[in-house]
Amino acid sequence: MIEQVLARRGATLRVKVTVKSLISLGIIVLAVALPQLVHLALGAEGGAQWLPMYLPILLGGCLLGWKWGLGVGIVSPLISFAITSMFGSPMPALARLPYMVAELAVFGAISGLFSRSIARNGWMAFPAVLLAQVAGRLTFLAIAAIFQGVSPITAAVAWSQIQTGLLGMILQAVIIPFIVMGLRLLLIKDKE
Repeated sequence: MIEQVLARRGATLRVKVTVKSLISLGIIVLAVALPQLVHLALGAEGGAQWLPMYLPILLGGCLLGWKWGLGVGIVSPLISFAITSMFGSPMPALARLPYMVAELAVFGAISGLFSRSIARNGWMAFPAVLLAQVAGRLTFLAIAAIFQGVSPITAAVAWSQIQTGLLGMILQAVIIPFIVMGLRLLLIKDKE
């Protein structure tokens, strides 16, 4: 969506990359900070239930497109892990990190595939988020099933985590599209 807004305004490649980089940085900061705030307020259970890192990644994909969405999906959990490890409490935990990277990469890429459609029709944010969530959670479950012999995260553990986070996923499936549609209205208001 951001690409289409910038193209409409005649932005150069340099401006497009700069704007997308700054938005990506903001999304990564949000993806690191939001889980910390949720964990402070609600504990580890709150993080598992509300899935706060997922929200910025899904938002980033919808706004930035699949390549940038994929990028923020990969980088965010790695940066979060690196920063929080310095304080002795890594988030996500090391055992969960590869799964989180894969899952969030899928979230960002799939929601990003809809970015152009969202620029034309804001309501496309709903299927973008929903399909990204389903694909990401299935990726998590599939990777857990494949590597359950060598990892503490089995398919049963993954399924249990998916069930725990279901309320958070449903809430995000409603909230994120409205955020995206609101941003779209703000950014494309001069089109009409």
